[in-house]
Amino acid sequence: MNIAFSPCPNDTFVFHAWVHGLVPGAPKLDVTYADIDITNHLAANGTGPEVLKISYAALPWVLSEYALLPCGGALGRGCGPLVLTGSRHAGVQDPAVLAGKRVAVPSERSTAYLLFRLWAAQQVPGGVGEIVVMPFHEIMPAVRDGRIDAGLVIHEARFTYPSYGLQLLTDLGSWWESDTQLPIPLGAIIARRSMDLDALARWTRASVEYAWAHPDASRAYVMSHAQELAPEVAQAHIDLYVNEFTVDLGDSGYGAIEALLGRAAQEGLVPEFDLAALR
Repeated sequence: MNIAFSPCPNDTFVFHAWVHGLVPGAPKLDVTYADIDITNHLAANGTGPEVLKISYAALPWVLSEYALLPCGGALGRGCGPLVLTGSRHAGVQDPAVLAGKRVAVPSERSTAYLLFRLWAAQQVPGGVGEIVVMPFHEIMPAVRDGRIDAGLVIHEARFTYPSYGLQLLTDLGSWWESDTQLPIPLGAIIARRSMDLDALARWTRASVEYAWAHPDASRAYVMSHAQELAPEVAQAHIDLYVNEFTVDLGDSGYGAIEALLGRAAQEGLVPEFDLAALR
């Protein structure tokens, strides 16, 4: 069976057991490791594999072909995207500094960008200027070097941005949580509707549970894909993004997804869709 997910530590930690044949009864996986912007487009253009990781923000474009699995993804608290600026804006906390500026984002259909657009509509008078899409690992160097005015970053950048001399303008996760009292929907695991969705969810949960029960088993695999991260940063990444929602979205998780995508649809940021199709 074909699957696509990112090389980030949370995804490799979650799927290690399944990839390595440690989930009883689960089919062998042929893995494509790809940035979230790539998997979002694979799902949308119909060329995606049977199972893949995408941004929750990309779901409205793919729900006719793909179903959301209730496990395996990234959703939580205190783990939202950050808006970063360069050292010349040290100490500046006013979102108006982004008015008319160039901002780098990891994907136009990422949850990070969707949260950014909802936030900027409230907080940046006149709006930002040019949006530049680039792989997330290139964003912080671009801001540091002055090629971009600000960057929207995700994943382990929460832990590493000070080493680039960058400044935190706002934590979009904190903004979302204070505005809604809900967790932040980040990455979703989806599967083609023609598949046995119950079995896929069962195997995914088993892979997560194996990872938790054998935390050392996946370390070499995780680090081999961790893009030169220090081991402690990779572990902090896993601790933040792999949580109770990874095993089961539950009512709170589904409520957060419905709130985010429902608000986005009302604002015209995603296509209109039936919220019932999420469950």
